[in-house]
Amino acid sequence: MAAVATILCGGGAAVAGHQRFRRRGAPSLHARGNPVSDGAHLVCGGKLRPALFPASSFGTVSLPSPGSRRLPRTSASGPSSDSQGQAKPIGFLERYPALVTGFFFFMWYFLNVIFNILNKKIFDYFPYPYFVSVTHLSVGVLYCLISWGTGLLKRAPMNSTLLKLLLPVAICHAIGHVTSTVSFAAVSVSFAHTIKALEPFFNAAASQFILGQQVPFTLWLSLAPVVIGVSIASLTELSFNWTGFINAMISNISFTYRSIYSKKAMTDMDSTNLYAYISIIALIVCIPPALIIEGPQLVQHGFKDAIAKVGLTKLVSNIFLAGLFYHLYNQVATNTLQRVAPLTHAVGNVLKRVFVIGFSIIIFGNKITTQTGIGTAIAISGVALYSVIKAKIEEEKKEGVPAVAP
Repeated sequence: MAAVATILCGGGAAVAGHQRFRRRGAPSLHARGNPVSDGAHLVCGGKLRPALFPASSFGTVSLPSPGSRRLPRTSASGPSSDSQGQAKPIGFLERYPALVTGFFFFMWYFLNVIFNILNKKIFDYFPYPYFVSVTHLSVGVLYCLISWGTGLLKRAPMNSTLLKLLLPVAICHAIGHVTSTVSFAAVSVSFAHTIKALEPFFNAAASQFILGQQVPFTLWLSLAPVVIGVSIASLTELSFNWTGFINAMISNISFTYRSIYSKKAMTDMDSTNLYAYISIIALIVCIPPALIIEGPQLVQHGFKDAIAKVGLTKLVSNIFLAGLFYHLYNQVATNTLQRVAPLTHAVGNVLKRVFVIGFSIIIFGNKITTQTGIGTAIAISGVALYSVIKAKIEEEKKEGVPAVAP
């Protein structure tokens, strides 16, 4: 945590914030169509991603262009030269880019696993997912407000036009986040992630039938194992209940519509400021249902029962840390995306889900049937196949290579 905090304190305008996402010559919130993990984040393949590290934090390491397959490498044979012919020493980040990228992958997985485990443990003594969702967003908003107030980030101006564009994106983000949290509280972490593996199916359906974009047959074919695997896992899941299942499905649908609205939102604001404004709007949206649904229970006995079980200090610190890890893992995922090709990130995102499912089973000792395990494996394999095919299609489009018709 100390290392992460040091990085945060040194952060200003983010790497992603210095790049402009464009579509048809105009800047867009939708960035490169890459698959990414859940949570509060700027739009990257249907997900909202914050940004973390300023470009200056990486010295002169250049980031891959949209059509690039590889991370540009800097020669380690000798010092570089400036425009006047004077030698410049090569820094550690330039000499070992693969090692640095590996570190980001490790932190991405580590922070995500810690968040899921800590978040689930909180529900053992504080079963109020609506309120917990509010705290997740509150920590992110607090971080952004501190960045604005201390000058680490220059606040971008907001106007009514931009607010109208961001409002539907933030509302869908709020609904998706709350229903995800309700699902995690109702069923096991492993099963919730298995259900959320269906999200690519909803994205493909929305692209085909709502946006009118033709989805290749190979992509539809790769989604068949996902649907079949989730169905098999659901039939024998020991923690199955309809509250968890339905909320996970609503979350998938909400994130799909968030992706649709984000494609319509056009702005040249940097990603860190966009994340701040979207988080603020989403927080405002989440507060009323939390007060209505869980407010009376929290006032009557919710807080008292939790404090009696674990104490006030542990309750507050765990809730705050869950929100902090939620915010941090999304930030690190964004930076990882900036350092690797879409295909590499797609595969890494699938492996991240496998890590979360595996560690949650080990930590919580969840008993799963053989059929549930087989169904989960089939679903994750389908997501991996879908991610690889989609990433290759996107790379071919960016390079001007016509896709082969199935």
